Amino acid sequence: MRSDDTSAPAERTSAAQAGLTIHALSAGGGILALCRLPGGGGDYRSDLIQIYQWKPGLVISMTTEAEHAAAGVPRLGVDIQSMACRWLHLPVPDFQAPPPAVTAKWAAASQSARQALAGGGRVLVHCKGGCGRSGMAVLRLMIECGEDPAQALARLRAVRPCAVETDEQLAWACSP
Repeated sequence: MRSDDTSAPAERTSAAQAGLTIHALSAGGGILALCRLPGGGGDYRSDLIQIYQWKPGLVISMTTEAEHAAAGVPRLGVDIQSMACRWLHLPVPDFQAPPPAVTAKWAAASQSARQALAGGGRVLVHCKGGCGRSGMAVLRLMIECGEDPAQALARLRAVRPCAVETDEQLAWACSP
């Protein structure tokens, strides 16, 4: 379901066949979603299949390389790209807002995501647990697509109650 009205009720996608749940909502004319680190639940291959079947045009990873290694998924970016999907890596330490190096890359990442959404596409953002960092990025994208910050946060938390875990993350998300 695609809606150009970003105030429409959230679209929920329960993609939990393999233990991965993709929490999705309409934004900017497309579908914006968040999830945990693929493979973080132990079944990397099934998680990748689930993502492939969801058909995102862009996947944004907010996890660090150390988190990828710890989860046994050091080739995550290569594997996502092998599914004919664009992949952006914006590593942010857990429970934090983006460091300056990532903030400097945000404008281009946001433009790519908003362009995909405006064309009716799907954008998936993940972090380790699918809450704080991914919620922060999704909220910022919703705001950059024109949504009121308070309404956007309420819509996001209706789909993923744990989205945006710290005051620092909330401040970054609301400061486009």
